[in-house]
Amino acid sequence: MPKSVRPIPDSKTRCGWVGAKPHFITYHDQEWGVPVHDDRKHFEMLILEGAQAGLTWETILLRREGYRKAFADFDPKKVARFTAKKKALLLKNPGIIRNRLKIDSAVTNAQAFLAVQEEFGSFDAYVWSFVGGEPIVNRWKRMAEVPATNVISDTLSKDLKKRGFRFVGSTIIYAYLQAAGLVNDHAGDCFLRAPSVKRER
Repeated sequence: MPKSVRPIPDSKTRCGWVGAKPHFITYHDQEWGVPVHDDRKHFEMLILEGAQAGLTWETILLRREGYRKAFADFDPKKVARFTAKKKALLLKNPGIIRNRLKIDSAVTNAQAFLAVQEEFGSFDAYVWSFVGGEPIVNRWKRMAEVPATNVISDTLSKDLKKRGFRFVGSTIIYAYLQAAGLVNDHAGDCFLRAPSVKRER
């Protein structure tokens, strides 16, 4: 990501990675860092962040609707039942990244996701326990200070892997924590930087 924040035509100052691209602006302003408590949304972000591995977030963001259609509106119960025939069809779908391992992992992860829901009542209850039930709000002065991983992403990644999840390395999981608002990494001058801080890590 760029190392600083910069103003755009509407005069709001945002995190430097946003730039002036409308799809980035919408995503940053409406979603990035906003706490998620809906299980289907959690599943969506896990699929999208896993799909991003080795690619750019923009590549995935521009295909988001394609993923929504391909993966049953991110319904883990439906995705968990995808057959070999369905996965073969997805390999021909131009609306998503046609990578066999990533497609297979989405189905495997849906099955693991349902197991977590059964054990904890919801995936939301499970994942928020890793941050004590409230967001970690960081106070980075520059985007260059934002880490690619931290202790929480390391711990969650390890636990997810034990539960059968794939494409959940610590870097992917840290991006997921940011996207789902468990970690708030808005830059120091960003207009969405949290006005008060309960905890920092």
